[in-house]
Amino acid sequence: MTALSLEGHLGRTVDVDICDGCQALWFDKYESLQLSASSVLQLFRVIGQASGVKAASSGIAKCPRCDRRLRVMHDYQRSARFEYRGCPDNHGRLITFFNFLREKNFIKPLSPAQIEELRSKVRTINCSNCGASVDLAHGIGCSHCGSPLSMLDLNQAEDLIAKLRQAGSGPQPVERTPPADAAGRRSEAGFGRFAEAPGWYEQASTAGLVTAAIAAFAAWTGKDS
Repeated sequence: MTALSLEGHLGRTVDVDICDGCQALWFDKYESLQLSASSVLQLFRVIGQASGVKAASSGIAKCPRCDRRLRVMHDYQRSARFEYRGCPDNHGRLITFFNFLREKNFIKPLSPAQIEELRSKVRTINCSNCGASVDLAHGIGCSHCGSPLSMLDLNQAEDLIAKLRQAGSGPQPVERTPPADAAGRRSEAGFGRFAEAPGWYEQASTAGLVTAAIAAFAAWTGKDS
């Protein structure tokens, strides 16, 4: 894992461990709740820069603090259901990129209209959670991990950017950033602005809808590095 030091609330520092191969994050006890808005945005970009399909997992993971086997845990944040692997001794949690975004309310399941639009463009797509291939002709979710086909919620992403701009710590407006009201309409109507980028559907098919969408959104804000 790669360690990343981030800003926390009240001047604290939060050290997060990132596994690019597994596309997962390790947080020590309660660290996920201590992240500042700018740190959430920084992790948002890290996820958007992830490439390729996540490494296959055996389902067995151990706590880096006590070496005990992690247990699958389920939780809710607002109305969003997410899961992670927690240490039995409460040392911390291992959470996939996909479930971290669920926890922070950044993604939501595709609407029926979006699923039909996606089917008209690609035949298969890799699950944004586990990386398994999803045959769009035979289902609307991943048969391996049970995750629904999901997409970046542009309204939530725009809200985070707006809060950071107001605080003077976020990316400043650029012309190619979609306005919040337009983003909301595109989010409901279809893939809109995403589909304008050359090869976006191909990227979404291999990297997953969520990763491809975050990468595109980072580019719109002028912070795709």
